[in-house]
Amino acid sequence: MNYLESLNIEQRKAVLAVEGPVLIVAGAGAGKTKTITHRILHIIASGVSPERILAITFTNKAAKEMRERVRNLIEEDPNLVHLRRSMPFMSTFHSLGVFIIKENAPLLNLPRHFNIFDTADSKKALKDALSYVGVDPKEYLDKIRHIISNEKGRGVSLSEYGERGSYDFTSELVKKAWTRYEEVLKKEHALDFDDLLLKSLKLLEKYPEVLKKYQDRFLYIHVDEYQDTNKVQNQIVELLAGKNRNICVVGDTDQNIYSWRGAEIKNMLHFERTYPEVSTFFLEQNYRSTKNILGAANKIIEQNNFRIPKKLFTENKEGEKIGVFEARNEIDEAHFIALKCKELIEKGQSTEDMAVLYRANFQSRVLEDAFMSYGVAYQMLGTKFFERKEIKDAVSFIKASLNPENVTDFSRIINIPPRGIGKVTLQKIIQGLEDVLPEATKIKISSFRKMLSDFKDVLLQEKPSDALRHIIRTSGMENMYKTGFEEDTDRLENIMELVTLAIGYDIYPGEEGIEKFLTDTALASDQDALDGGKNGVKLMTVHSSKGLEFHTVFICGLENDLFPHRRMGEAKKSGEDSEEERRLFYVAVTRAGKKLFLTHAQTRTIYGTMEVNSRSEFIDDVPEKYIEKETFLGEFPRKPLFKIEF
Repeated sequence: MNYLESLNIEQRKAVLAVEGPVLIVAGAGAGKTKTITHRILHIIASGVSPERILAITFTNKAAKEMRERVRNLIEEDPNLVHLRRSMPFMSTFHSLGVFIIKENAPLLNLPRHFNIFDTADSKKALKDALSYVGVDPKEYLDKIRHIISNEKGRGVSLSEYGERGSYDFTSELVKKAWTRYEEVLKKEHALDFDDLLLKSLKLLEKYPEVLKKYQDRFLYIHVDEYQDTNKVQNQIVELLAGKNRNICVVGDTDQNIYSWRGAEIKNMLHFERTYPEVSTFFLEQNYRSTKNILGAANKIIEQNNFRIPKKLFTENKEGEKIGVFEARNEIDEAHFIALKCKELIEKGQSTEDMAVLYRANFQSRVLEDAFMSYGVAYQMLGTKFFERKEIKDAVSFIKASLNPENVTDFSRIINIPPRGIGKVTLQKIIQGLEDVLPEATKIKISSFRKMLSDFKDVLLQEKPSDALRHIIRTSGMENMYKTGFEEDTDRLENIMELVTLAIGYDIYPGEEGIEKFLTDTALASDQDALDGGKNGVKLMTVHSSKGLEFHTVFICGLENDLFPHRRMGEAKKSGEDSEEERRLFYVAVTRAGKKLFLTHAQTRTIYGTMEVNSRSEFIDDVPEKYIEKETFLGEFPRKPLFKIEF
């Protein structure tokens, strides 16, 4: 039981409460991952086989960290080291969905190697569906996509949506576009991200034998970031835990920032109603932030009403005060931040420990300009490695090889490298009219299909990294990028980095490795880009910063209507909606460990219009005793940092 010695009193109580439902209210920086992993270790040490334990979180990065910590804890314990090859099932919700669907694919009329549509695939398919039903995708794409995603997130299938009563124009359009979209998915044996959860839920609800199999397999269930679960995710968890009721959920209502994508804070607020016998523990000791930063954070969040009350405390030093800087405009604001980062770097601070957070993506442009102008290294979070063309091409070769019905990926790679197959020819292939094509073209297509068939054999027999090397070389991608041009060299290096990534999946037996590789690449999040090894100050939205921590944090653009955010023409938020913006600010503040800067601008150009702004109400919520005014003694450049061409 030596592993309990490193835990504080509340963490230890939560770890030891193994049987029955457990709610852990874990504040920012309070060691929730440590508590979860030690709880898993304690269950294993009690004699439970690791395979009977399930732990679910929201990002690949968080799941990987949890997995590594549990493995290290097991290997450090001489009584458990023999179990190091037998690990609990630790994954994201979507990866769990893939696992359940693959094991029961015939019940859904799907092949085991079904295709997963990423965001770009889904957008394209829905765009085509909207064109098919006769409306302009530019006008309706985002709105219809959001509606369909939200309906799926609430557990509503297309057939259930169609059974509703009267419809207005939008509802009728959703029904028609959704119907066409589902036809495309079915034809390609594909599921989108929302389907991975919805189809899993339907399997558990419709087939009692499937539900029993997973209830008997997973005797102890853990859910991280429980406040971010939507209706479908919560229903999946409740079904899996329904028999044994050994469910431990960990979360913080003050960090619920995803209602716009279906997260329901009531799942956590009402947990005690669902499980009256619940044991509740509060992790309130913060190990990350200074007293000043934490004091400000507590004052900010205590103004919200929709929360489980708690008050974080720390034994850390009082620390520096929070710097507040008022700029004349967004350019001066960006220059202040870049110069302050440069100053801190020259004093020895690592760029890896610094982050600049903003509410809206458009704010990044002037920040990038300023960082470049002063030669300060930075990394933009949001440019995903797996969204790069050459990476998507390489992954498409794998997907098209494993699933011959996958039209999307087949179409993407049939001319990579160029094979002289035009759009008209491709359309005839898709329509099943290959017989009318010239004999020479038929030979090209036949040769391409044969190559994909050979690739499938290699993928199912070789290690993922070896199979990927073979595909890159044999397909012609490698030679295609050996032009000597810098851009092509970068693309080739990116593909080689993909092979390096695949090595991590070589440990899995048979085709399990390539399946896990495809699942993780399809479900990669913004934060996964942080593992790429690129140094620099991190620039990201506040939403992307969730779960991360830094020595120094800048929160910029703190003006009313920007942060708190209000879209053009939108009425001022009130009640629960306004509280989410405050929670978002609270998340941003609690990313900082030692130093926090809050910046705002008197004027800011948004959508081509210069606006005069009032300072964010959030800054006014921070007591004066925690604040010091930042000044800049030099002169910012007055010339524009970017060129506008007409």
